[in-house]
Amino acid sequence: MRSSWSAAPHRPSGWSSRLAAVTGLGTGFFNPASTGLLPQIVPPEELQPANALRSAAVSAGEILGPLLAGLLVAAAGAGWAIAVDSATFLVSALCLVRLRVPRATDRERASFLDDLREGWDAFRSRRWVWTFVVYFAIGNTFWGAWTALGPVVAKEELGGPAAWGTVLAAFGVGALSGSLLATWARPGRPLVLVLACESLFALPLAFLAAAAPVPVLAIGTYLSGIGMMLGMSVWESTLQRHIPDRWLSRVTSYDWFGSFAFSPLGLALWGPIAAAIGVGTALWLAFALFIGCVVALLTVPDVRRLPAEPAAVGG
Repeated sequence: MRSSWSAAPHRPSGWSSRLAAVTGLGTGFFNPASTGLLPQIVPPEELQPANALRSAAVSAGEILGPLLAGLLVAAAGAGWAIAVDSATFLVSALCLVRLRVPRATDRERASFLDDLREGWDAFRSRRWVWTFVVYFAIGNTFWGAWTALGPVVAKEELGGPAAWGTVLAAFGVGALSGSLLATWARPGRPLVLVLACESLFALPLAFLAAAAPVPVLAIGTYLSGIGMMLGMSVWESTLQRHIPDRWLSRVTSYDWFGSFAFSPLGLALWGPIAAAIGVGTALWLAFALFIGCVVALLTVPDVRRLPAEPAAVGG
């Protein structure tokens, strides 16, 4: 699942809103470009371990980042913590500048719109790609129930922020575990494995709906973290193997855009739905719809049958 795990929506204002928009714009360029860059610097047989290690680094950062930030704020103040965070982006940029990638082959110069059109043709001509992206878009809408309603349940039934922090921390540990599992996973039908991981990802919705105690809910989020990172690593590796390099970044751009297209709608819908039918019922509904989408995607022959490696290299 291309999802952003968070406890509650964030509402920046003023300059924070503008800077958040700039951050989002930069992320929109960075994520597809990084997916397209990896096959140029990693041998084909090492793509999945490379994606897994990248995911492991992200997971480790999500676990250690808040801890280190808290220590910095306590020791030196919030301003220094933000300054150190900014410096990490500079270090990342310097590392990227030092990368040496093969020189791209010359091709006929085309306009930006022509590039978009060519990428769209490559995207829509592969049913396994666009059906998965439609699933991601709908699934993130249902996942909005967790983001919008989870903190409410935590406050009213689980014991407040400390309990919710434990639940979210378990997801971070699960994400790291899933990244490590992805370094050796070699599925013969990669998209079937991704859908199995998606089923794990949805578990916290059911556990939260069932009013599970905090330890049980933490187990659910741990399994969800495994599913998310293992599934994402296999999904990106599948894209990198089956999409020719000249189209990969553009196809991935449509993937990222489509996957999050309806996320704001999900955040807006589940509050009113819960007010109308109850929080528990809303969570069960979100879980059932999520699993229904997973089952529906399994009925697509291209999804079930796609092999780990393309039958032939070329356009």
